[in-house]
Amino acid sequence: MKTIQQLRELGQSLWLDSISRPMLDDGRIARYVSEFGVTGLTSNPTIFDEAIATGAYDADIARKSREGKSGEALFTELALDDLRRAAELFRPAFERTQGVDGWVSMELSPLLAADTAGSVRAAAAIHRMAALKNLFVKIPGTREGVGAIEESIFEGIPINVTLLFSPEQYLQSANAYLRGIERRIAAGRSPVVASVASLFVSRWDKAVANQVPAMLRNRLGIAIAQRTYVAYLGLYSSARWRELAAAGARPQRMLWASTGTKDPSVPESLYAEAFAAPDTIDTLPEKTLLALANMEAVATRMDEKGGDSERTLDEFANENVDVDALAEKLQQDGAEAFVKSWRNLMKNISDKGAALQKAG
Repeated sequence: MKTIQQLRELGQSLWLDSISRPMLDDGRIARYVSEFGVTGLTSNPTIFDEAIATGAYDADIARKSREGKSGEALFTELALDDLRRAAELFRPAFERTQGVDGWVSMELSPLLAADTAGSVRAAAAIHRMAALKNLFVKIPGTREGVGAIEESIFEGIPINVTLLFSPEQYLQSANAYLRGIERRIAAGRSPVVASVASLFVSRWDKAVANQVPAMLRNRLGIAIAQRTYVAYLGLYSSARWRELAAAGARPQRMLWASTGTKDPSVPESLYAEAFAAPDTIDTLPEKTLLALANMEAVATRMDEKGGDSERTLDEFANENVDVDALAEKLQQDGAEAFVKSWRNLMKNISDKGAALQKAG
């Protein structure tokens, strides 16, 4: 049995951490759906910036620029054009699972990361513009984002909580989701609003690679994920959740993000093998997906009690790694990186639009 089949049979959803016009046009995403059982995908400004640089969007950028569109409005139309096509490929999974699986995701402008009210308005606007049942709007799980998550869930907007790095950050966003559902029930609304919580993994190991002995390298991200998985299971075995479930609510699913390895000395499958857990989602870069499709099964189910994560984290503490402080830094650095990518994306779209209009 191939690893990718084993993970699916365990009950884990496999999503693609990539999208581009060429991947849609050449049938790659459709093939990943049919051959590998991929049931969703995510996107972010960096992914789109790299795709736009290929020239695949030039005709659309030129046309939309002539129509007077520019900047964020132009980008949003380009992104939603792709995401609508991808969403259609995942519609069978969405319908088969009654909305549990089969999603695509669209990022809010990262410039809104510290603007709670602005994030709520923008999430609602993207939701209306997309007109897709299976589209998540991505909101970062920052302190300011937590309020936007709760309010958006209350308003019925499906949310992918992004930029989570620790159990504490996860629980803050998960509780925001629950509060949104509780408010909906109190207001007589449906308790069913889909959401996922995305824990970023590989950046932990990259951050400490040069600070710890070789024996500890590429172990911190997995330990943090194991600890977060325990927190996730604890939340969804609580009396609070049982009351919501009895009213018809669905769990906010745990999503493992940033699962491509950044160290070329370890297998591409390192994180995917470690996060084999039912009813969770693993978002895989294209390279990792293809690696798993060619590997024989080696993954073992995640330990619901956290395995050796606490002992491993003690080892990092002995090396003066402050995981709480590092989690905050990683979230801040991630938000800043998204802003940088966003600004580059806006500049590249503007420059390309101007050049195409001049040439045409």
